[in-house]
Amino acid sequence: MRTVVVPHPADGRGRRGASIVEVDAFGAPLSSLREYPGFADAVAAIEAESRPRWVWTSTASVYPELLRADVRVQRCHDLATTGAILAVREGLPPPTAEEPVDERPGLFDAAPAIDVEAVVEQFAEQRRRISGDARLELLTAAESAGALAAAEMGFDGLPFSAQAHRRLLEDTLGPRPTGYDLPSRIAEVVEEVSAVFGRPVNPASHSEVLEAFRREGITVESTRKHVLQRIDHPAVPLLLRHRELSKLYSTNGWHWLDTWVRDDRFRPVYVPGAVVSGRWASRGGGALQIPRALRSSVIADPGRSFVVADAGQLEPRILAAMSGDRRMVAAAGSDDLYAPVAAASFGGDRAKAKVAVLGVLYGATSGDARALLTVLRRSFPTAVDFVERAARAGERGEVVHSWLGRACPPAPEGFHSHGDAHARGRFTRNFVVQATAAEWALCVLAELRRRLTTDPDPTAGDLVFFQHDEVVVHTGNPELASSHITASVGVATRLMFDDTQVRFPMDTAVRSVYAEDGGGE
Repeated sequence: MRTVVVPHPADGRGRRGASIVEVDAFGAPLSSLREYPGFADAVAAIEAESRPRWVWTSTASVYPELLRADVRVQRCHDLATTGAILAVREGLPPPTAEEPVDERPGLFDAAPAIDVEAVVEQFAEQRRRISGDARLELLTAAESAGALAAAEMGFDGLPFSAQAHRRLLEDTLGPRPTGYDLPSRIAEVVEEVSAVFGRPVNPASHSEVLEAFRREGITVESTRKHVLQRIDHPAVPLLLRHRELSKLYSTNGWHWLDTWVRDDRFRPVYVPGAVVSGRWASRGGGALQIPRALRSSVIADPGRSFVVADAGQLEPRILAAMSGDRRMVAAAGSDDLYAPVAAASFGGDRAKAKVAVLGVLYGATSGDARALLTVLRRSFPTAVDFVERAARAGERGEVVHSWLGRACPPAPEGFHSHGDAHARGRFTRNFVVQATAAEWALCVLAELRRRLTTDPDPTAGDLVFFQHDEVVVHTGNPELASSHITASVGVATRLMFDDTQVRFPMDTAVRSVYAEDGGGE
């Protein structure tokens, strides 16, 4: 059963009602329209009674209010995320993503009134476009489940010790500065740089640094790290140190801590499907690029630990499953895919095997990569041809699709007259694999969320972090959480690839601090 819910604009006291109607799988009404005075109360009661698949305009704008009211749902059909997938498949720009509305009570409500009949019709139209395509059904369901997980992880937050991070900042940068002053350690480096050059030089100024080197008789084309590292000059280590300290201060300094960490929880805004391949991004806070230094502040609560699991060699294994190349599938049935590839094609040289496989995925054709690709093709022709066909399609300006049906963006207007065919080919070559890898990871996430939220054991744990091919569970029972991760990988693999012999081993570790054992990198 599907239950369409449309929250009403809040009244002057901040109270919000809702319109609710039950529909079948194709959007035909099964009940009369019912009006409820309390949005969260109505959803909570219906969820407890029947666990329907909720249909709403956007999880990003609807679900946060339910979370604040301590109401959670198991399933939904997100019209916004589904609409974005369908639009790109039809060559249209995706709809503008809905932002969470301002929930503060006031005379005027920022949330516009929405016609429930229009929502029902939109759902019915989407179902007409999806029905009969089992893979697309799975993709849109997983995308909606991912939107729920993203909202929940952002609301619950990642355990993060503000005290430990303040200590890191003070140890690295010095005491917190006031006003527009720089932290003392950065100011010291600025003075040292100026002393080395014999005149005031702002290390943050590209032009001043280049001019300072020019006065020393050194021509430097840029201040990029790899360029500076080639120069034998005492200012170089100081400039690199300044860059490192400035990045910490500007990206993850005290202002970042005040903005994104509350009650010892890092609370970013995850944006599912923000990348064209379906990968996630984050809005503010840098959730998907937590630097190594910060990971020492990600500390589990007393009596709990983190189970960190990431899929090794994911994209090569996805290629094996998609292409069905017999020998590549056999190689992907082992813990280390590169070892049997090396044995079959490169005399046991694993390094060459890795370069060749990644070269196939990313279109590397220069230097040794071209010769290695030729060798790889002889042993694994079906796998190589699979991505080659995607590349050729891209060079012709065509659209390619992931395993479940996510479309890449169409070629830009004028592509056939002045477009870069080779660049487009490299993009589509990797898109089919990377987008499918994102789908597999999303299916793992959706199943893991389902298992954790329905497990009667309260120590099973909570999803607290997800990026590309890594999940983190905050748990009081690491063995149970690990078993849920293993089971979720099996379910996702069967949903995607039936009874494939390709294995997707997870590198799983139990940690009290995220940074332990290399911080998951």
